Amino acid sequence: MSLQPCRPAPALAFVNEAPEHAQDIEALLTRAFGPGRFAKVSERVREFAEFAPELSFCAFEEGRLLGVVRMWRVAAGGQPIVFLGPLAVDETDRKNGLGALLVERACAAAQAAGEAAVLLVGDLPFFQRVGFSVAPDVVLPGPVDPKRVLVRKFADVAVTGAVAPRA
Repeated sequence: MSLQPCRPAPALAFVNEAPEHAQDIEALLTRAFGPGRFAKVSERVREFAEFAPELSFCAFEEGRLLGVVRMWRVAAGGQPIVFLGPLAVDETDRKNGLGALLVERACAAAQAAGEAAVLLVGDLPFFQRVGFSVAPDVVLPGPVDPKRVLVRKFADVAVTGAVAPRA
């Protein structure tokens, strides 16, 4: 049996989201989630949240967008935090750890910027690997399975109560 050489690791470039990425991001989000994404509770949060492009990242390989993670400024019970989402990775590049890498990069940027915590709606088995746990006392603007409301704290703060715009 002869071994075939492995494809070299992709040369990924991580950059903060910028307006010129909008068309590629929208196409990726449509492929990843379809039109149903606009009906999700996370979209209700994004309707009032302030977008944080300096905490949001795109992953490119040779000019092709492979993934994106977006961050939004909100408050939970008056505590300023950031809300993560959407997170999307092109179907051909899933299962290679790119989603976790994007989440780690966004969380590191949020922590460096002095944010107290990151909140999201997602699957615990995936996000637990990157430091998230269930946030049982957070109320989102719409129906959601409370076991899918997750938080990663950088400070000893209470992340409880209703998610709302920052004051």
